Amino acid sequence: MANERYDVAIVGAGPAGALLASRLPGALRVLILDKSDAGNGFEKPCGGLLSEAAQEMLARLDITLPAHVLTDPQIYAVRTLDVESGDERSYFKGYVNMKRGEFDRFMRARIPACHDFRPAARVVDAARADGGFCVTYKDGARQFTAHARYLVGADGANSLVRRKLYPGHRIRSYTAIQQWFEERNPQPFLSAIFDPATSGACSWSLHKRGSFIFGGAFEHDASRDRFEEQKKRLHARFGIEFGEPLKTEACIVLRPRSSAETLCGGDGCFLTGEAAGFISPSSFEGISFALYSGWALATALSGGEREPNAAYRRLTSLLRRKIDARVAKSWFMFEPALRRAVLKSGLQGLAKL
Repeated sequence: MANERYDVAIVGAGPAGALLASRLPGALRVLILDKSDAGNGFEKPCGGLLSEAAQEMLARLDITLPAHVLTDPQIYAVRTLDVESGDERSYFKGYVNMKRGEFDRFMRARIPACHDFRPAARVVDAARADGGFCVTYKDGARQFTAHARYLVGADGANSLVRRKLYPGHRIRSYTAIQQWFEERNPQPFLSAIFDPATSGACSWSLHKRGSFIFGGAFEHDASRDRFEEQKKRLHARFGIEFGEPLKTEACIVLRPRSSAETLCGGDGCFLTGEAAGFISPSSFEGISFALYSGWALATALSGGEREPNAAYRRLTSLLRRKIDARVAKSWFMFEPALRRAVLKSGLQGLAKL
């Protein structure tokens, strides 16, 4: 076991953690721990679409995506499907279709060489110690202990940092399941799917160069059965073809009931991205929230703030307002009568959620 000391230890190098690390000055000794290269085969069930808010954040940060991160087709209409009633309507939505894995690798490649990035590290414990924090992780066959003044949990919905440092904090969660299929549908489309018989949340479908992808968020109880039943209902109601899955992905996804469920941290510990509960409770879009919160935390830690936790909470107030706005708007998405009224009216309301 080796012992190391840092100013900042970041657990997780997804969009939030990688952006944060890329913007922290070289004067800080920074450790970034991520399990992406640990050989466990985990892939986050993400549609891999950049929302307009995420695009705006990338533009604000002057980040240009290379061609290899993008994929086709680029589709600018979203079919909203109500499985129970059979209603559907298409809306404009300015998503950019990309490869989520390539996007994450591109963001991690921006981390400066002066920082200590461990891309095959699996964190097993985190705790307060010696006026700061102690992080235990495994890298290959060896176990290490790192000490840091500040600890950042950027490790997603099932955040170990949040569970260890704030064991009593709860954020509503679902099981996200996503499958990839060979393309069998004659016309590519994006869809937002509502089927209260199988899920109190929403599902999605999209296409990526020869592949059809279907996924959704389901209550934990019998989540796989709910997922399979929804596929049958979509085929029966809308004729969507699935076939045999090429691969299946699953993970926990958060859906805060209000901004009160989010958690920024305290006393030198920070949570960012979905680890903090920063995610859209209506659509599960999280990349824009991750980028914004990563930027906010980098600003708080780099600006010489005497109380960086207070600065970070202040800088993320916009995200909490967005979450509350989406919770309010979700009544139109998830209450069947209101959703049908919006679909039949032709209003663009659902597309804006």
